Amino acid sequence: MPVMKGLLAPQNTFLDTIATRFDGTHSNFILANAQVSQGFPIVYCSDGFCELTGFSRAEVMQKSCACKFLYGPETSESIILSIGDALEERKEFKDEVMFYKKTAMLFWCLLDIVPIKNEKGDVVLFLASFKDITDTKVRAIHEDKKEERRRGRVRTGSSVSSARLRSSTVLYHISGHLHSREKSKIKLNKNVFGDLPALPEYKVADVKKSKFILLHYSTFKAGWDWLILLATFYVAVTVPYNVCFIGDDDDLTRSTTVSDIAVEILFIIDIVFNFRTTYVSKSGQVIFDARQICIHYLTTWFIIDLVAALPFDLLYAFKVSVVSVVHLLKTVRLLRLLRLLQKMDRYSQHSTVVLTLLMSMFALLAHWMACIWYIIGKMEMEANSYNWDIGWLHELGKRLESPYYIIGGVNGTNAGPSIRSVYIASLYFTLSSLTSVGFGNVSANTDAEKIFSVCVMLIGALMHALVFGNVTAIIQRMYSRWSQYHTRTKDLKDFIRVHHLPQSLKQRMLEYFQTTWSVNNGIDSNELLKDFPDELRSDITMHLNKEILELSLFASASRGCLRSLSLHIKTSFCAPGEYLLRQGDALQAIFFVCSGSMEVLKDGTVLAILGKGDLIGANVALDDRVIKTNADVKALTYCDLQCINLKGLYEVLDLYPEYSHHFVQDIQQDLTYNLREGQETHVSQYTQCTQPTTKNNGL
Repeated sequence: MPVMKGLLAPQNTFLDTIATRFDGTHSNFILANAQVSQGFPIVYCSDGFCELTGFSRAEVMQKSCACKFLYGPETSESIILSIGDALEERKEFKDEVMFYKKTAMLFWCLLDIVPIKNEKGDVVLFLASFKDITDTKVRAIHEDKKEERRRGRVRTGSSVSSARLRSSTVLYHISGHLHSREKSKIKLNKNVFGDLPALPEYKVADVKKSKFILLHYSTFKAGWDWLILLATFYVAVTVPYNVCFIGDDDDLTRSTTVSDIAVEILFIIDIVFNFRTTYVSKSGQVIFDARQICIHYLTTWFIIDLVAALPFDLLYAFKVSVVSVVHLLKTVRLLRLLRLLQKMDRYSQHSTVVLTLLMSMFALLAHWMACIWYIIGKMEMEANSYNWDIGWLHELGKRLESPYYIIGGVNGTNAGPSIRSVYIASLYFTLSSLTSVGFGNVSANTDAEKIFSVCVMLIGALMHALVFGNVTAIIQRMYSRWSQYHTRTKDLKDFIRVHHLPQSLKQRMLEYFQTTWSVNNGIDSNELLKDFPDELRSDITMHLNKEILELSLFASASRGCLRSLSLHIKTSFCAPGEYLLRQGDALQAIFFVCSGSMEVLKDGTVLAILGKGDLIGANVALDDRVIKTNADVKALTYCDLQCINLKGLYEVLDLYPEYSHHFVQDIQQDLTYNLREGQETHVSQYTQCTQPTTKNNGL
């Protein structure tokens, strides 16, 4: 099947490298645009930074790289000036800074600002990393205080005393929050996907069953069934061979006594397990009651399993003389193959398993026919005395220079080729007769042999229709998806050739087609689910879009609202270098980034870098439903997206007016980047108005 080719973005490859290296899982960092001198706006922040500071990604984006929103009364003015100078001069800065979280909690941070240059040597980004050193700082202050007390150097009424008092105040604020500090996490909507409340007992009751009852669908029972299946095939091979080729020869028979006894023990254990294994009744109910299980097994397969498990081979272990009748009784074990038909339906969806079983049955049939072919030749030789030399066994002996000879006026059966050579010749004849008309080097000469050959040819014709017909269908089903892929690829190339598309556009089309096929294997979920009832389809789409529906944006939505909304969520894909949106386009959907990295561009300037978990769109207004985008959105890597169709979203909001008010308010805080035209002015004014208040509150 096709795989992603790895098309590289034609521009801003350094951004791709940064976005790939820093995935936001274990690093606390932000990226800022160094080409915009007014504040150096933040274009990307990691999840670790959000957890450290308590601010959401939407609140941090487009704010100054100096992180003024983290300053407070205890933040050093000299360090603030040093940060500003380092940014203006575009040089590296590293120092310990006292910051404030969103909750006004103090924390010490090791701030490291590194300028990043592009291929031309120009500084285009600032990478600022934040390391929380609060625990280390508090421990150091405690140790210094203990040391000064031990030396008796505590001074008062001086500038040193004032500094000490200030440090103690800071220490009080920090230590008071050490035990209550927790990582800030994204608020998820758990009212639908969380643990469901326990149902009343009269509705759902746990099945009470003994711990000694085996589930018929358990992994252990499936493995045991395969073991019994292998044992059954062993019996199907060895029993006819022992009956026909070995007969009463004790020396040859005892060579397989150990394995035969092991198989009999397995069959006996299987009977015990079947008395304790659940089954499905005609009404579709799983039966756990031990008494009903016993009755069901006794009336179905017990007799066949019991006869197959009779320990005939123990007679050899106790050196009891065995006659041919015992060998014939062992052929009753072949009835266990009927149980194989019962399990064929269970594995009918697995093409490889069915193909293996069909070919095994064909080889087993050829083995049985080879045994019968030898018995016919042997009986023909024993029934005719003196100068009988036209049977297939005599012809085989002559060719192998090991002829049968007459002992006391009767053809001797102890002479002639070895048992191994005779069996191989028999199997060769039956397989050639089943698959074709034979080659004549082993042929039927007598009437009985010719009649048997005719029967083998008829059975071979039937097996061709049954086995090889199914084999062809299975192979076609196994490669149907591959054939469909090549057909679609040929149609795409013919379309490109007929319409004379340029090479660049052709490459993009092929890249997109091959990558999307590798993701969804050519399965159209909409086409697949269209025949399902709405209730089931809603549940399926809710599961498929679970990640986006767990956002806090949908926390106040009812289950019915989410079910309706899930039907309007589609999965999309964007290759590196492709534009998801262009500036001035009418916004058709709200996008959620499931994986990959994207950048927001305006007039060649990077405004934001988006990653997994980011929401892209615009604030929704019920009275103004036409939204024009204010920037370009371009993929840096392969991106998987989930998009909520705005037309369908408005339909759902009209159906659920009680939720529409909450949605219009919450989406402004949850959007990582707002693409509505004119939103930049509104955001900058809002930031200027709120920054002094934030400063005064110590945030």
